Amino acid sequence: MEAKIRAKLEELRNLLKADGGDMDIVSIAGSQVSLRLKGACGCCPHAALTLKHGIEQALREEVDPAITVVQVK
Repeated sequence: MEAKIRAKLEELRNLLKADGGDMDIVSIAGSQVSLRLKGACGCCPHAALTLKHGIEQALREEVDPAITVVQVK
């Protein structure tokens, strides 16, 4: 499952980069994914929404419905 998560995150990274942001994968432990947003996304007031309603939702729909995404600062 980790390989599928990483592959999907790479796809999503391109969307973040288009807006001047990026992300680091801090860890993947089972179904919990810890990410650090950086660039424009790191200081954006909508970062929590990006994580939960963007990245987490995409991972749940395409990889596993049990996935949770946590922001690491």
